[in-house]
Amino acid sequence: MLDTTKGSTAIETRPFDPHTASAHDWAKLHTYRRARQEEDHPGEPVMSDAEFEHDLRLHRPLHESQRIMALRDGEFVGNLILGFRRPGSPGGEDYAPFVDVWGGVLSPHRRQGAGKALLGELLSFMQGSGKTMASMKVHTPDGHAFMAEIGARCNYRSAENRLSFDALDWNELARWQAQALVPDSDLAWEVHAGRVPMERLATLMEPFSALINEQPLDSLDIPRMRYELQGYATWYEDMDRRGGEHFLVLLRRGDQVAAMCDASWDARFPERVYQQLTAVARPWRGKGLAKGVKAAMLNLVRERHAQVRTMITHNAKANAPMLSINQRLGFAVHRQDGTYQIGRDDVKAFLSQIR
Repeated sequence: MLDTTKGSTAIETRPFDPHTASAHDWAKLHTYRRARQEEDHPGEPVMSDAEFEHDLRLHRPLHESQRIMALRDGEFVGNLILGFRRPGSPGGEDYAPFVDVWGGVLSPHRRQGAGKALLGELLSFMQGSGKTMASMKVHTPDGHAFMAEIGARCNYRSAENRLSFDALDWNELARWQAQALVPDSDLAWEVHAGRVPMERLATLMEPFSALINEQPLDSLDIPRMRYELQGYATWYEDMDRRGGEHFLVLLRRGDQVAAMCDASWDARFPERVYQQLTAVARPWRGKGLAKGVKAAMLNLVRERHAQVRTMITHNAKANAPMLSINQRLGFAVHRQDGTYQIGRDDVKAFLSQIR
């Protein structure tokens, strides 16, 4: 626990444990998170209190998180979320130095010590757990300014892009899908809607891992990314409870994955679909396969969920080919994101200058 002062007003930091929190503290957290969401994501749908509490209590075999709240006069005014690979999980040693960080401070309480108090908690966590690199994604002007102030480096630039289904040219999409079967290529479609059988997913983990690691990542310092079957099992179990579907479209040549596109639909937000990875293996690039699998995915979603009005995706600013395809489809930038990174020693050096 840490106290900082600004005049006569104290900032206190305190862990929030979802398994032991009182009803009173849950109520304060819900009030805080709704206020913060309206500041950073105005007009966006808000998860219900029950769903939010379930999500925080959910055990994830591969990852875990900790939440620390900043308080003033007993009220939550800021938060810090630390996400990291669960120690002892398979392959966890590759992720051991890294922690992902989220959080913020309510606007009336900014520039009054809450952010720096939470940064002190980050340093304590990194020192105690052996973490040496923290990654933080921001999109608001205040967030970018705070990153610059503490000396974090923007190592990856991306954008959240959104597509209106009402603006799509479905005849053009049909042509894209048909043209993806390159003559004499021996390519074949493989399509899954709802769930992908776990035994099939098991054979796709390494091809998908290879594809995602070929995506442009600017100067981001992270371990090799991996698709893992246990992660899908946990995700599918949660979808079974709340309602949701996973869509996967592949173009294959025999057992080889030439191109893939996947997306998910969440019954809690039925008018939206979330696009995940679209990727083409190097030997097949420049042949229209990315357009083909994107078109097939959009048609699949339309068939399964006619109520969907918006597709949401995230794209690296450096991924010019995918941005070009998305622009032709009608995706528009909803927000610009920057992923910043800062080392443990740099966090310590910044805090030592202001104490």
